Parts: sequence; C-alpha cells; structure tokens
Amino acid sequence: MVNFIKSFISQWDAIVLTGPTASGKSTLAMQLAEHFPVEIISMDSAQVYRGMDIGTAKPGATDRAAVPHHLLDVIDPTQSYSAADFCKDSYTLLPLIKSRGRMPLIVGGTMLYLKALSEGLNDLPPADSALRAQLEAQAATEGWPALHSRLKNLDPITAARLAPLDKQRIQRALEIILLTGQPMSALLIEKNQTRPRLLHFSVEPDRTIRWQAIEKRFDAMLDAGFIQEVQQLKTRSDLHADLPSIRCVGYRQAWSYLDGKINLSQMREQSIFATRQLAKRQMTWLRSLPSRVVVQDLKQILQQLQ
Repeated sequence: MVNFIKSFISQWDAIVLTGPTASGKSTLAMQLAEHFPVEIISMDSAQVYRGMDIGTAKPGATDRAAVPHHLLDVIDPTQSYSAADFCKDSYTLLPLIKSRGRMPLIVGGTMLYLKALSEGLNDLPPADSALRAQLEAQAATEGWPALHSRLKNLDPITAARLAPLDKQRIQRALEIILLTGQPMSALLIEKNQTRPRLLHFSVEPDRTIRWQAIEKRFDAMLDAGFIQEVQQLKTRSDLHADLPSIRCVGYRQAWSYLDGKINLSQMREQSIFATRQLAKRQMTWLRSLPSRVVVQDLKQILQQLQ
C-alpha cells in the first residue's frame, strides 16, 4: 500500500470524482476512502456556505470525522467564493495532503471550478456595484432572457452554457465584457503555469436514474428539515433573495415558499425541476471533457488504479 501511494503521488496530483448532482459522488468517495488514505476536497460552490447543510447535501459529521474534508463551511452566506478562490485554496491543499502521504480526492459537480483548476484561469475583474445595478435595472425593464440574447451576441460560447434566466451568471458575464472589453470565454484560457495532474473519474447514471435520484434526495431533504434550515436563514436581516447563496437551487424556491409566493407543492416541483436542469448542464460540461473516465461503481475505479 505504501509503495502504491508513493507511486500514485509521483504520477498524479489528485483524483477528481465528478458527476451530475445526486449521482452518488459522495458515497463513492467514502467507499474509496475505505481502500486508500485520502483527504477530500469539496468542489461544490454551495457547500462552501456555513449554515447551509441540508439543502447542499453537505457531508455529515460521521463522514467528516472518518475522512478529512476541506473547503466546506469556508464562508458566510453573505460572502462570495469564486473559481479563482477555489484554485488558490486547492493549490495550497494539494501539496499539503500529499506531504502527509495521502491522496487528494476532489469531489463535486461545480464544473467551472474544475475547468479553472485543470486549464488555468486568468485574473477576472472584481465586481462593480454600479455596473451591476445598471444591469439589474435593464433586466427589470427588458427581462433576463433579453440580456441573455445580448450576451449571446457578445460571447456566444459563454451564453451557450447558461440558461436564459440564470441571472447571476448572465450578469457576471456581461459585467466582465463591459469592464475588460473581452468575453469571459476568452479569459478562461490556459496560463503559463504548472497545473495539477488530475486523474478524472465521472459518475454518469442515465437520465431516468438521475431524475429519480434527484426527486428522492429532495424529499429526503424535506424530511430532514430543509424548510426549517431556510427559515433559520431568513431570521437574519443581512440575507436576502438576491444573494448568490440564496439563489442556490432549492434555497431560492424555499425562500419564495416562506415568503408566501408559492405553496409547498409548487416549491417541491420547482426545486426538483431546477435540480434536473442543473444536472443537465453538468452533463453538457462533462461530455466536453474527453479526459474523464466514466465509471458506475467503486470496482471500476479500483481497476483503473491498479
């Protein structure tokens, strides 16, 4: 085992385990940890928020006690966390984990983080509050689909992977163009630096299985107290529906339910639909990555590691 770990560490910087939401990545990661000494780095843009546990399917106390986990609960819901932040933190963690004789295991479905880590990410401009207010005002008049059409003309590559109502990302993409004169897709390019060597596994169940798993998991979240979790967040005066944290899938719909805008049945239906749309976008990203090894279970991963 020791020789295998040394050999692995000399060849790879990390194992990456991706897949669409509710595909079983976390369970598979814990199973892998039973065979090899690993430390898990979360690659999930929602699990970084403190106090958002049930709705993000964050690993529980038992799993976190059994296997070291990183990049969970790193910021408050009022704060932001970018792909650049993820890269910076990962570049710090990877050599530390390897120095302890363990295998870094990056687990999650935030594909922009993976792209930034594996391909490099140019420095992007910070948020501009005045420009964002201007874009918000335009969206209030014209609608976000109209701004998506505008983005399509300016940056068709980025627009192709965004839904017409994905206002957070549409706004950011337009903001970058207006601030830099360059599309985001041109800035997300390879940099002249040493990038980590990643062995990429992807769990990709067929659509029917994914849809069933998404529905089952969301109902389990409801049973576990998801509404109560969002209600607790709503007691804070500094949180509101336009924050990136509250716009996370499920939280946005639960917030609307607690505001009385939709009923419980509508909240459940809209949350499941939004999660399925997220999984669809994740699959589009994954299919564009030829380096990934598609697996269904632990046995297939172990075979690849032999």
